[in-house]
Amino acid sequence: MNTVILRTVAPPITALMLVFSVFVLLRGHNEPGGGFIGGLIAASALAIYGIAHGVAAVRLAIRFHPMAIAGFGLLLATLSGFVSIFAGVPFMTGLWIYPSLFGVEVPLATVISFDIGVYFVVVGAIAGIALTLEGREED
Repeated sequence: MNTVILRTVAPPITALMLVFSVFVLLRGHNEPGGGFIGGLIAASALAIYGIAHGVAAVRLAIRFHPMAIAGFGLLLATLSGFVSIFAGVPFMTGLWIYPSLFGVEVPLATVISFDIGVYFVVVGAIAGIALTLEGREED
């Protein structure tokens, strides 16, 4: 199944899917989408790239072990929840700040940091599973 056509189209399709996954992640707290769906799209992109170019190429591309990515995401999501405790409100309450960036007020929230954490958990976990399953056929 590893054809010249698949090896040729896999890199641009992977890049497009990764960009789309970030788009879905960032629009998720206002419209359908979010960290989980964005993470699934990103993990699917890595799986397609792995089918075309092999597990070693994907491991080289992501640079970190998939479980380290998932662990970072879990830490980020957990810290997003603890910020609310330190602010004196219930755990996982969304908090907003409005810093000024180049004279423009930019709203930032613990909601988006939680979504980014979920994104990394899903990418790391699913990519780890996919790489393990794809690597078994190379043995």
